[in-house]
Amino acid sequence: MVTMKRALILLTFCVYGLAGADLSSIHAVYLLPMGSALDQYLAIRLTSEHVFQVVTDPKLADAVFTDRIGSAFEERLDDLYAPPPKEKPAATQPAETKAPAAGNQQTAQPAIPLFADTANKLSNPALNSSFGHGKGTIFLVDRKSKQVIWSVYEEPKGSASSQMDRSASEIVNRLKRDIKKPGEGKQ
Repeated sequence: MVTMKRALILLTFCVYGLAGADLSSIHAVYLLPMGSALDQYLAIRLTSEHVFQVVTDPKLADAVFTDRIGSAFEERLDDLYAPPPKEKPAATQPAETKAPAAGNQQTAQPAIPLFADTANKLSNPALNSSFGHGKGTIFLVDRKSKQVIWSVYEEPKGSASSQMDRSASEIVNRLKRDIKKPGEGKQ
């Protein structure tokens, strides 16, 4: 009896959680890299079947497709949608200059720090790794609220291109069905 009540509470929670998901407000999506290049097959299916517009600039997206969620995904979202860095105020002290040698007509040059931050830093490899991806899990995450608004499990039968295309087709067909559910409004 207790487990039946727990199941009913869980089912109620899931139904109310789905009611909050509004797929009708999603028009443009960004796809994060996925295992076996599934993101490429999904992009083809989503655009050719006119489900969503796929954008290459994450700032133009309403939502993000990913095959994993968790702390690495949250860090990736923070990297993609971080506000631009504020400019540092100008230093109040003049920069060090080298004094020109006696009789040298060259002007003074500012000193260059030896251990300055490099402009091209490598990103965290754990964020780009496909190791540990949940095979077959796909999530659509609202970019602003960071809530999962839709998900599906479609395990690919293999990593061959024909199998990845079939999986992408199944995922998009399921998404289209969930968008057009009659009597429940657009979800």
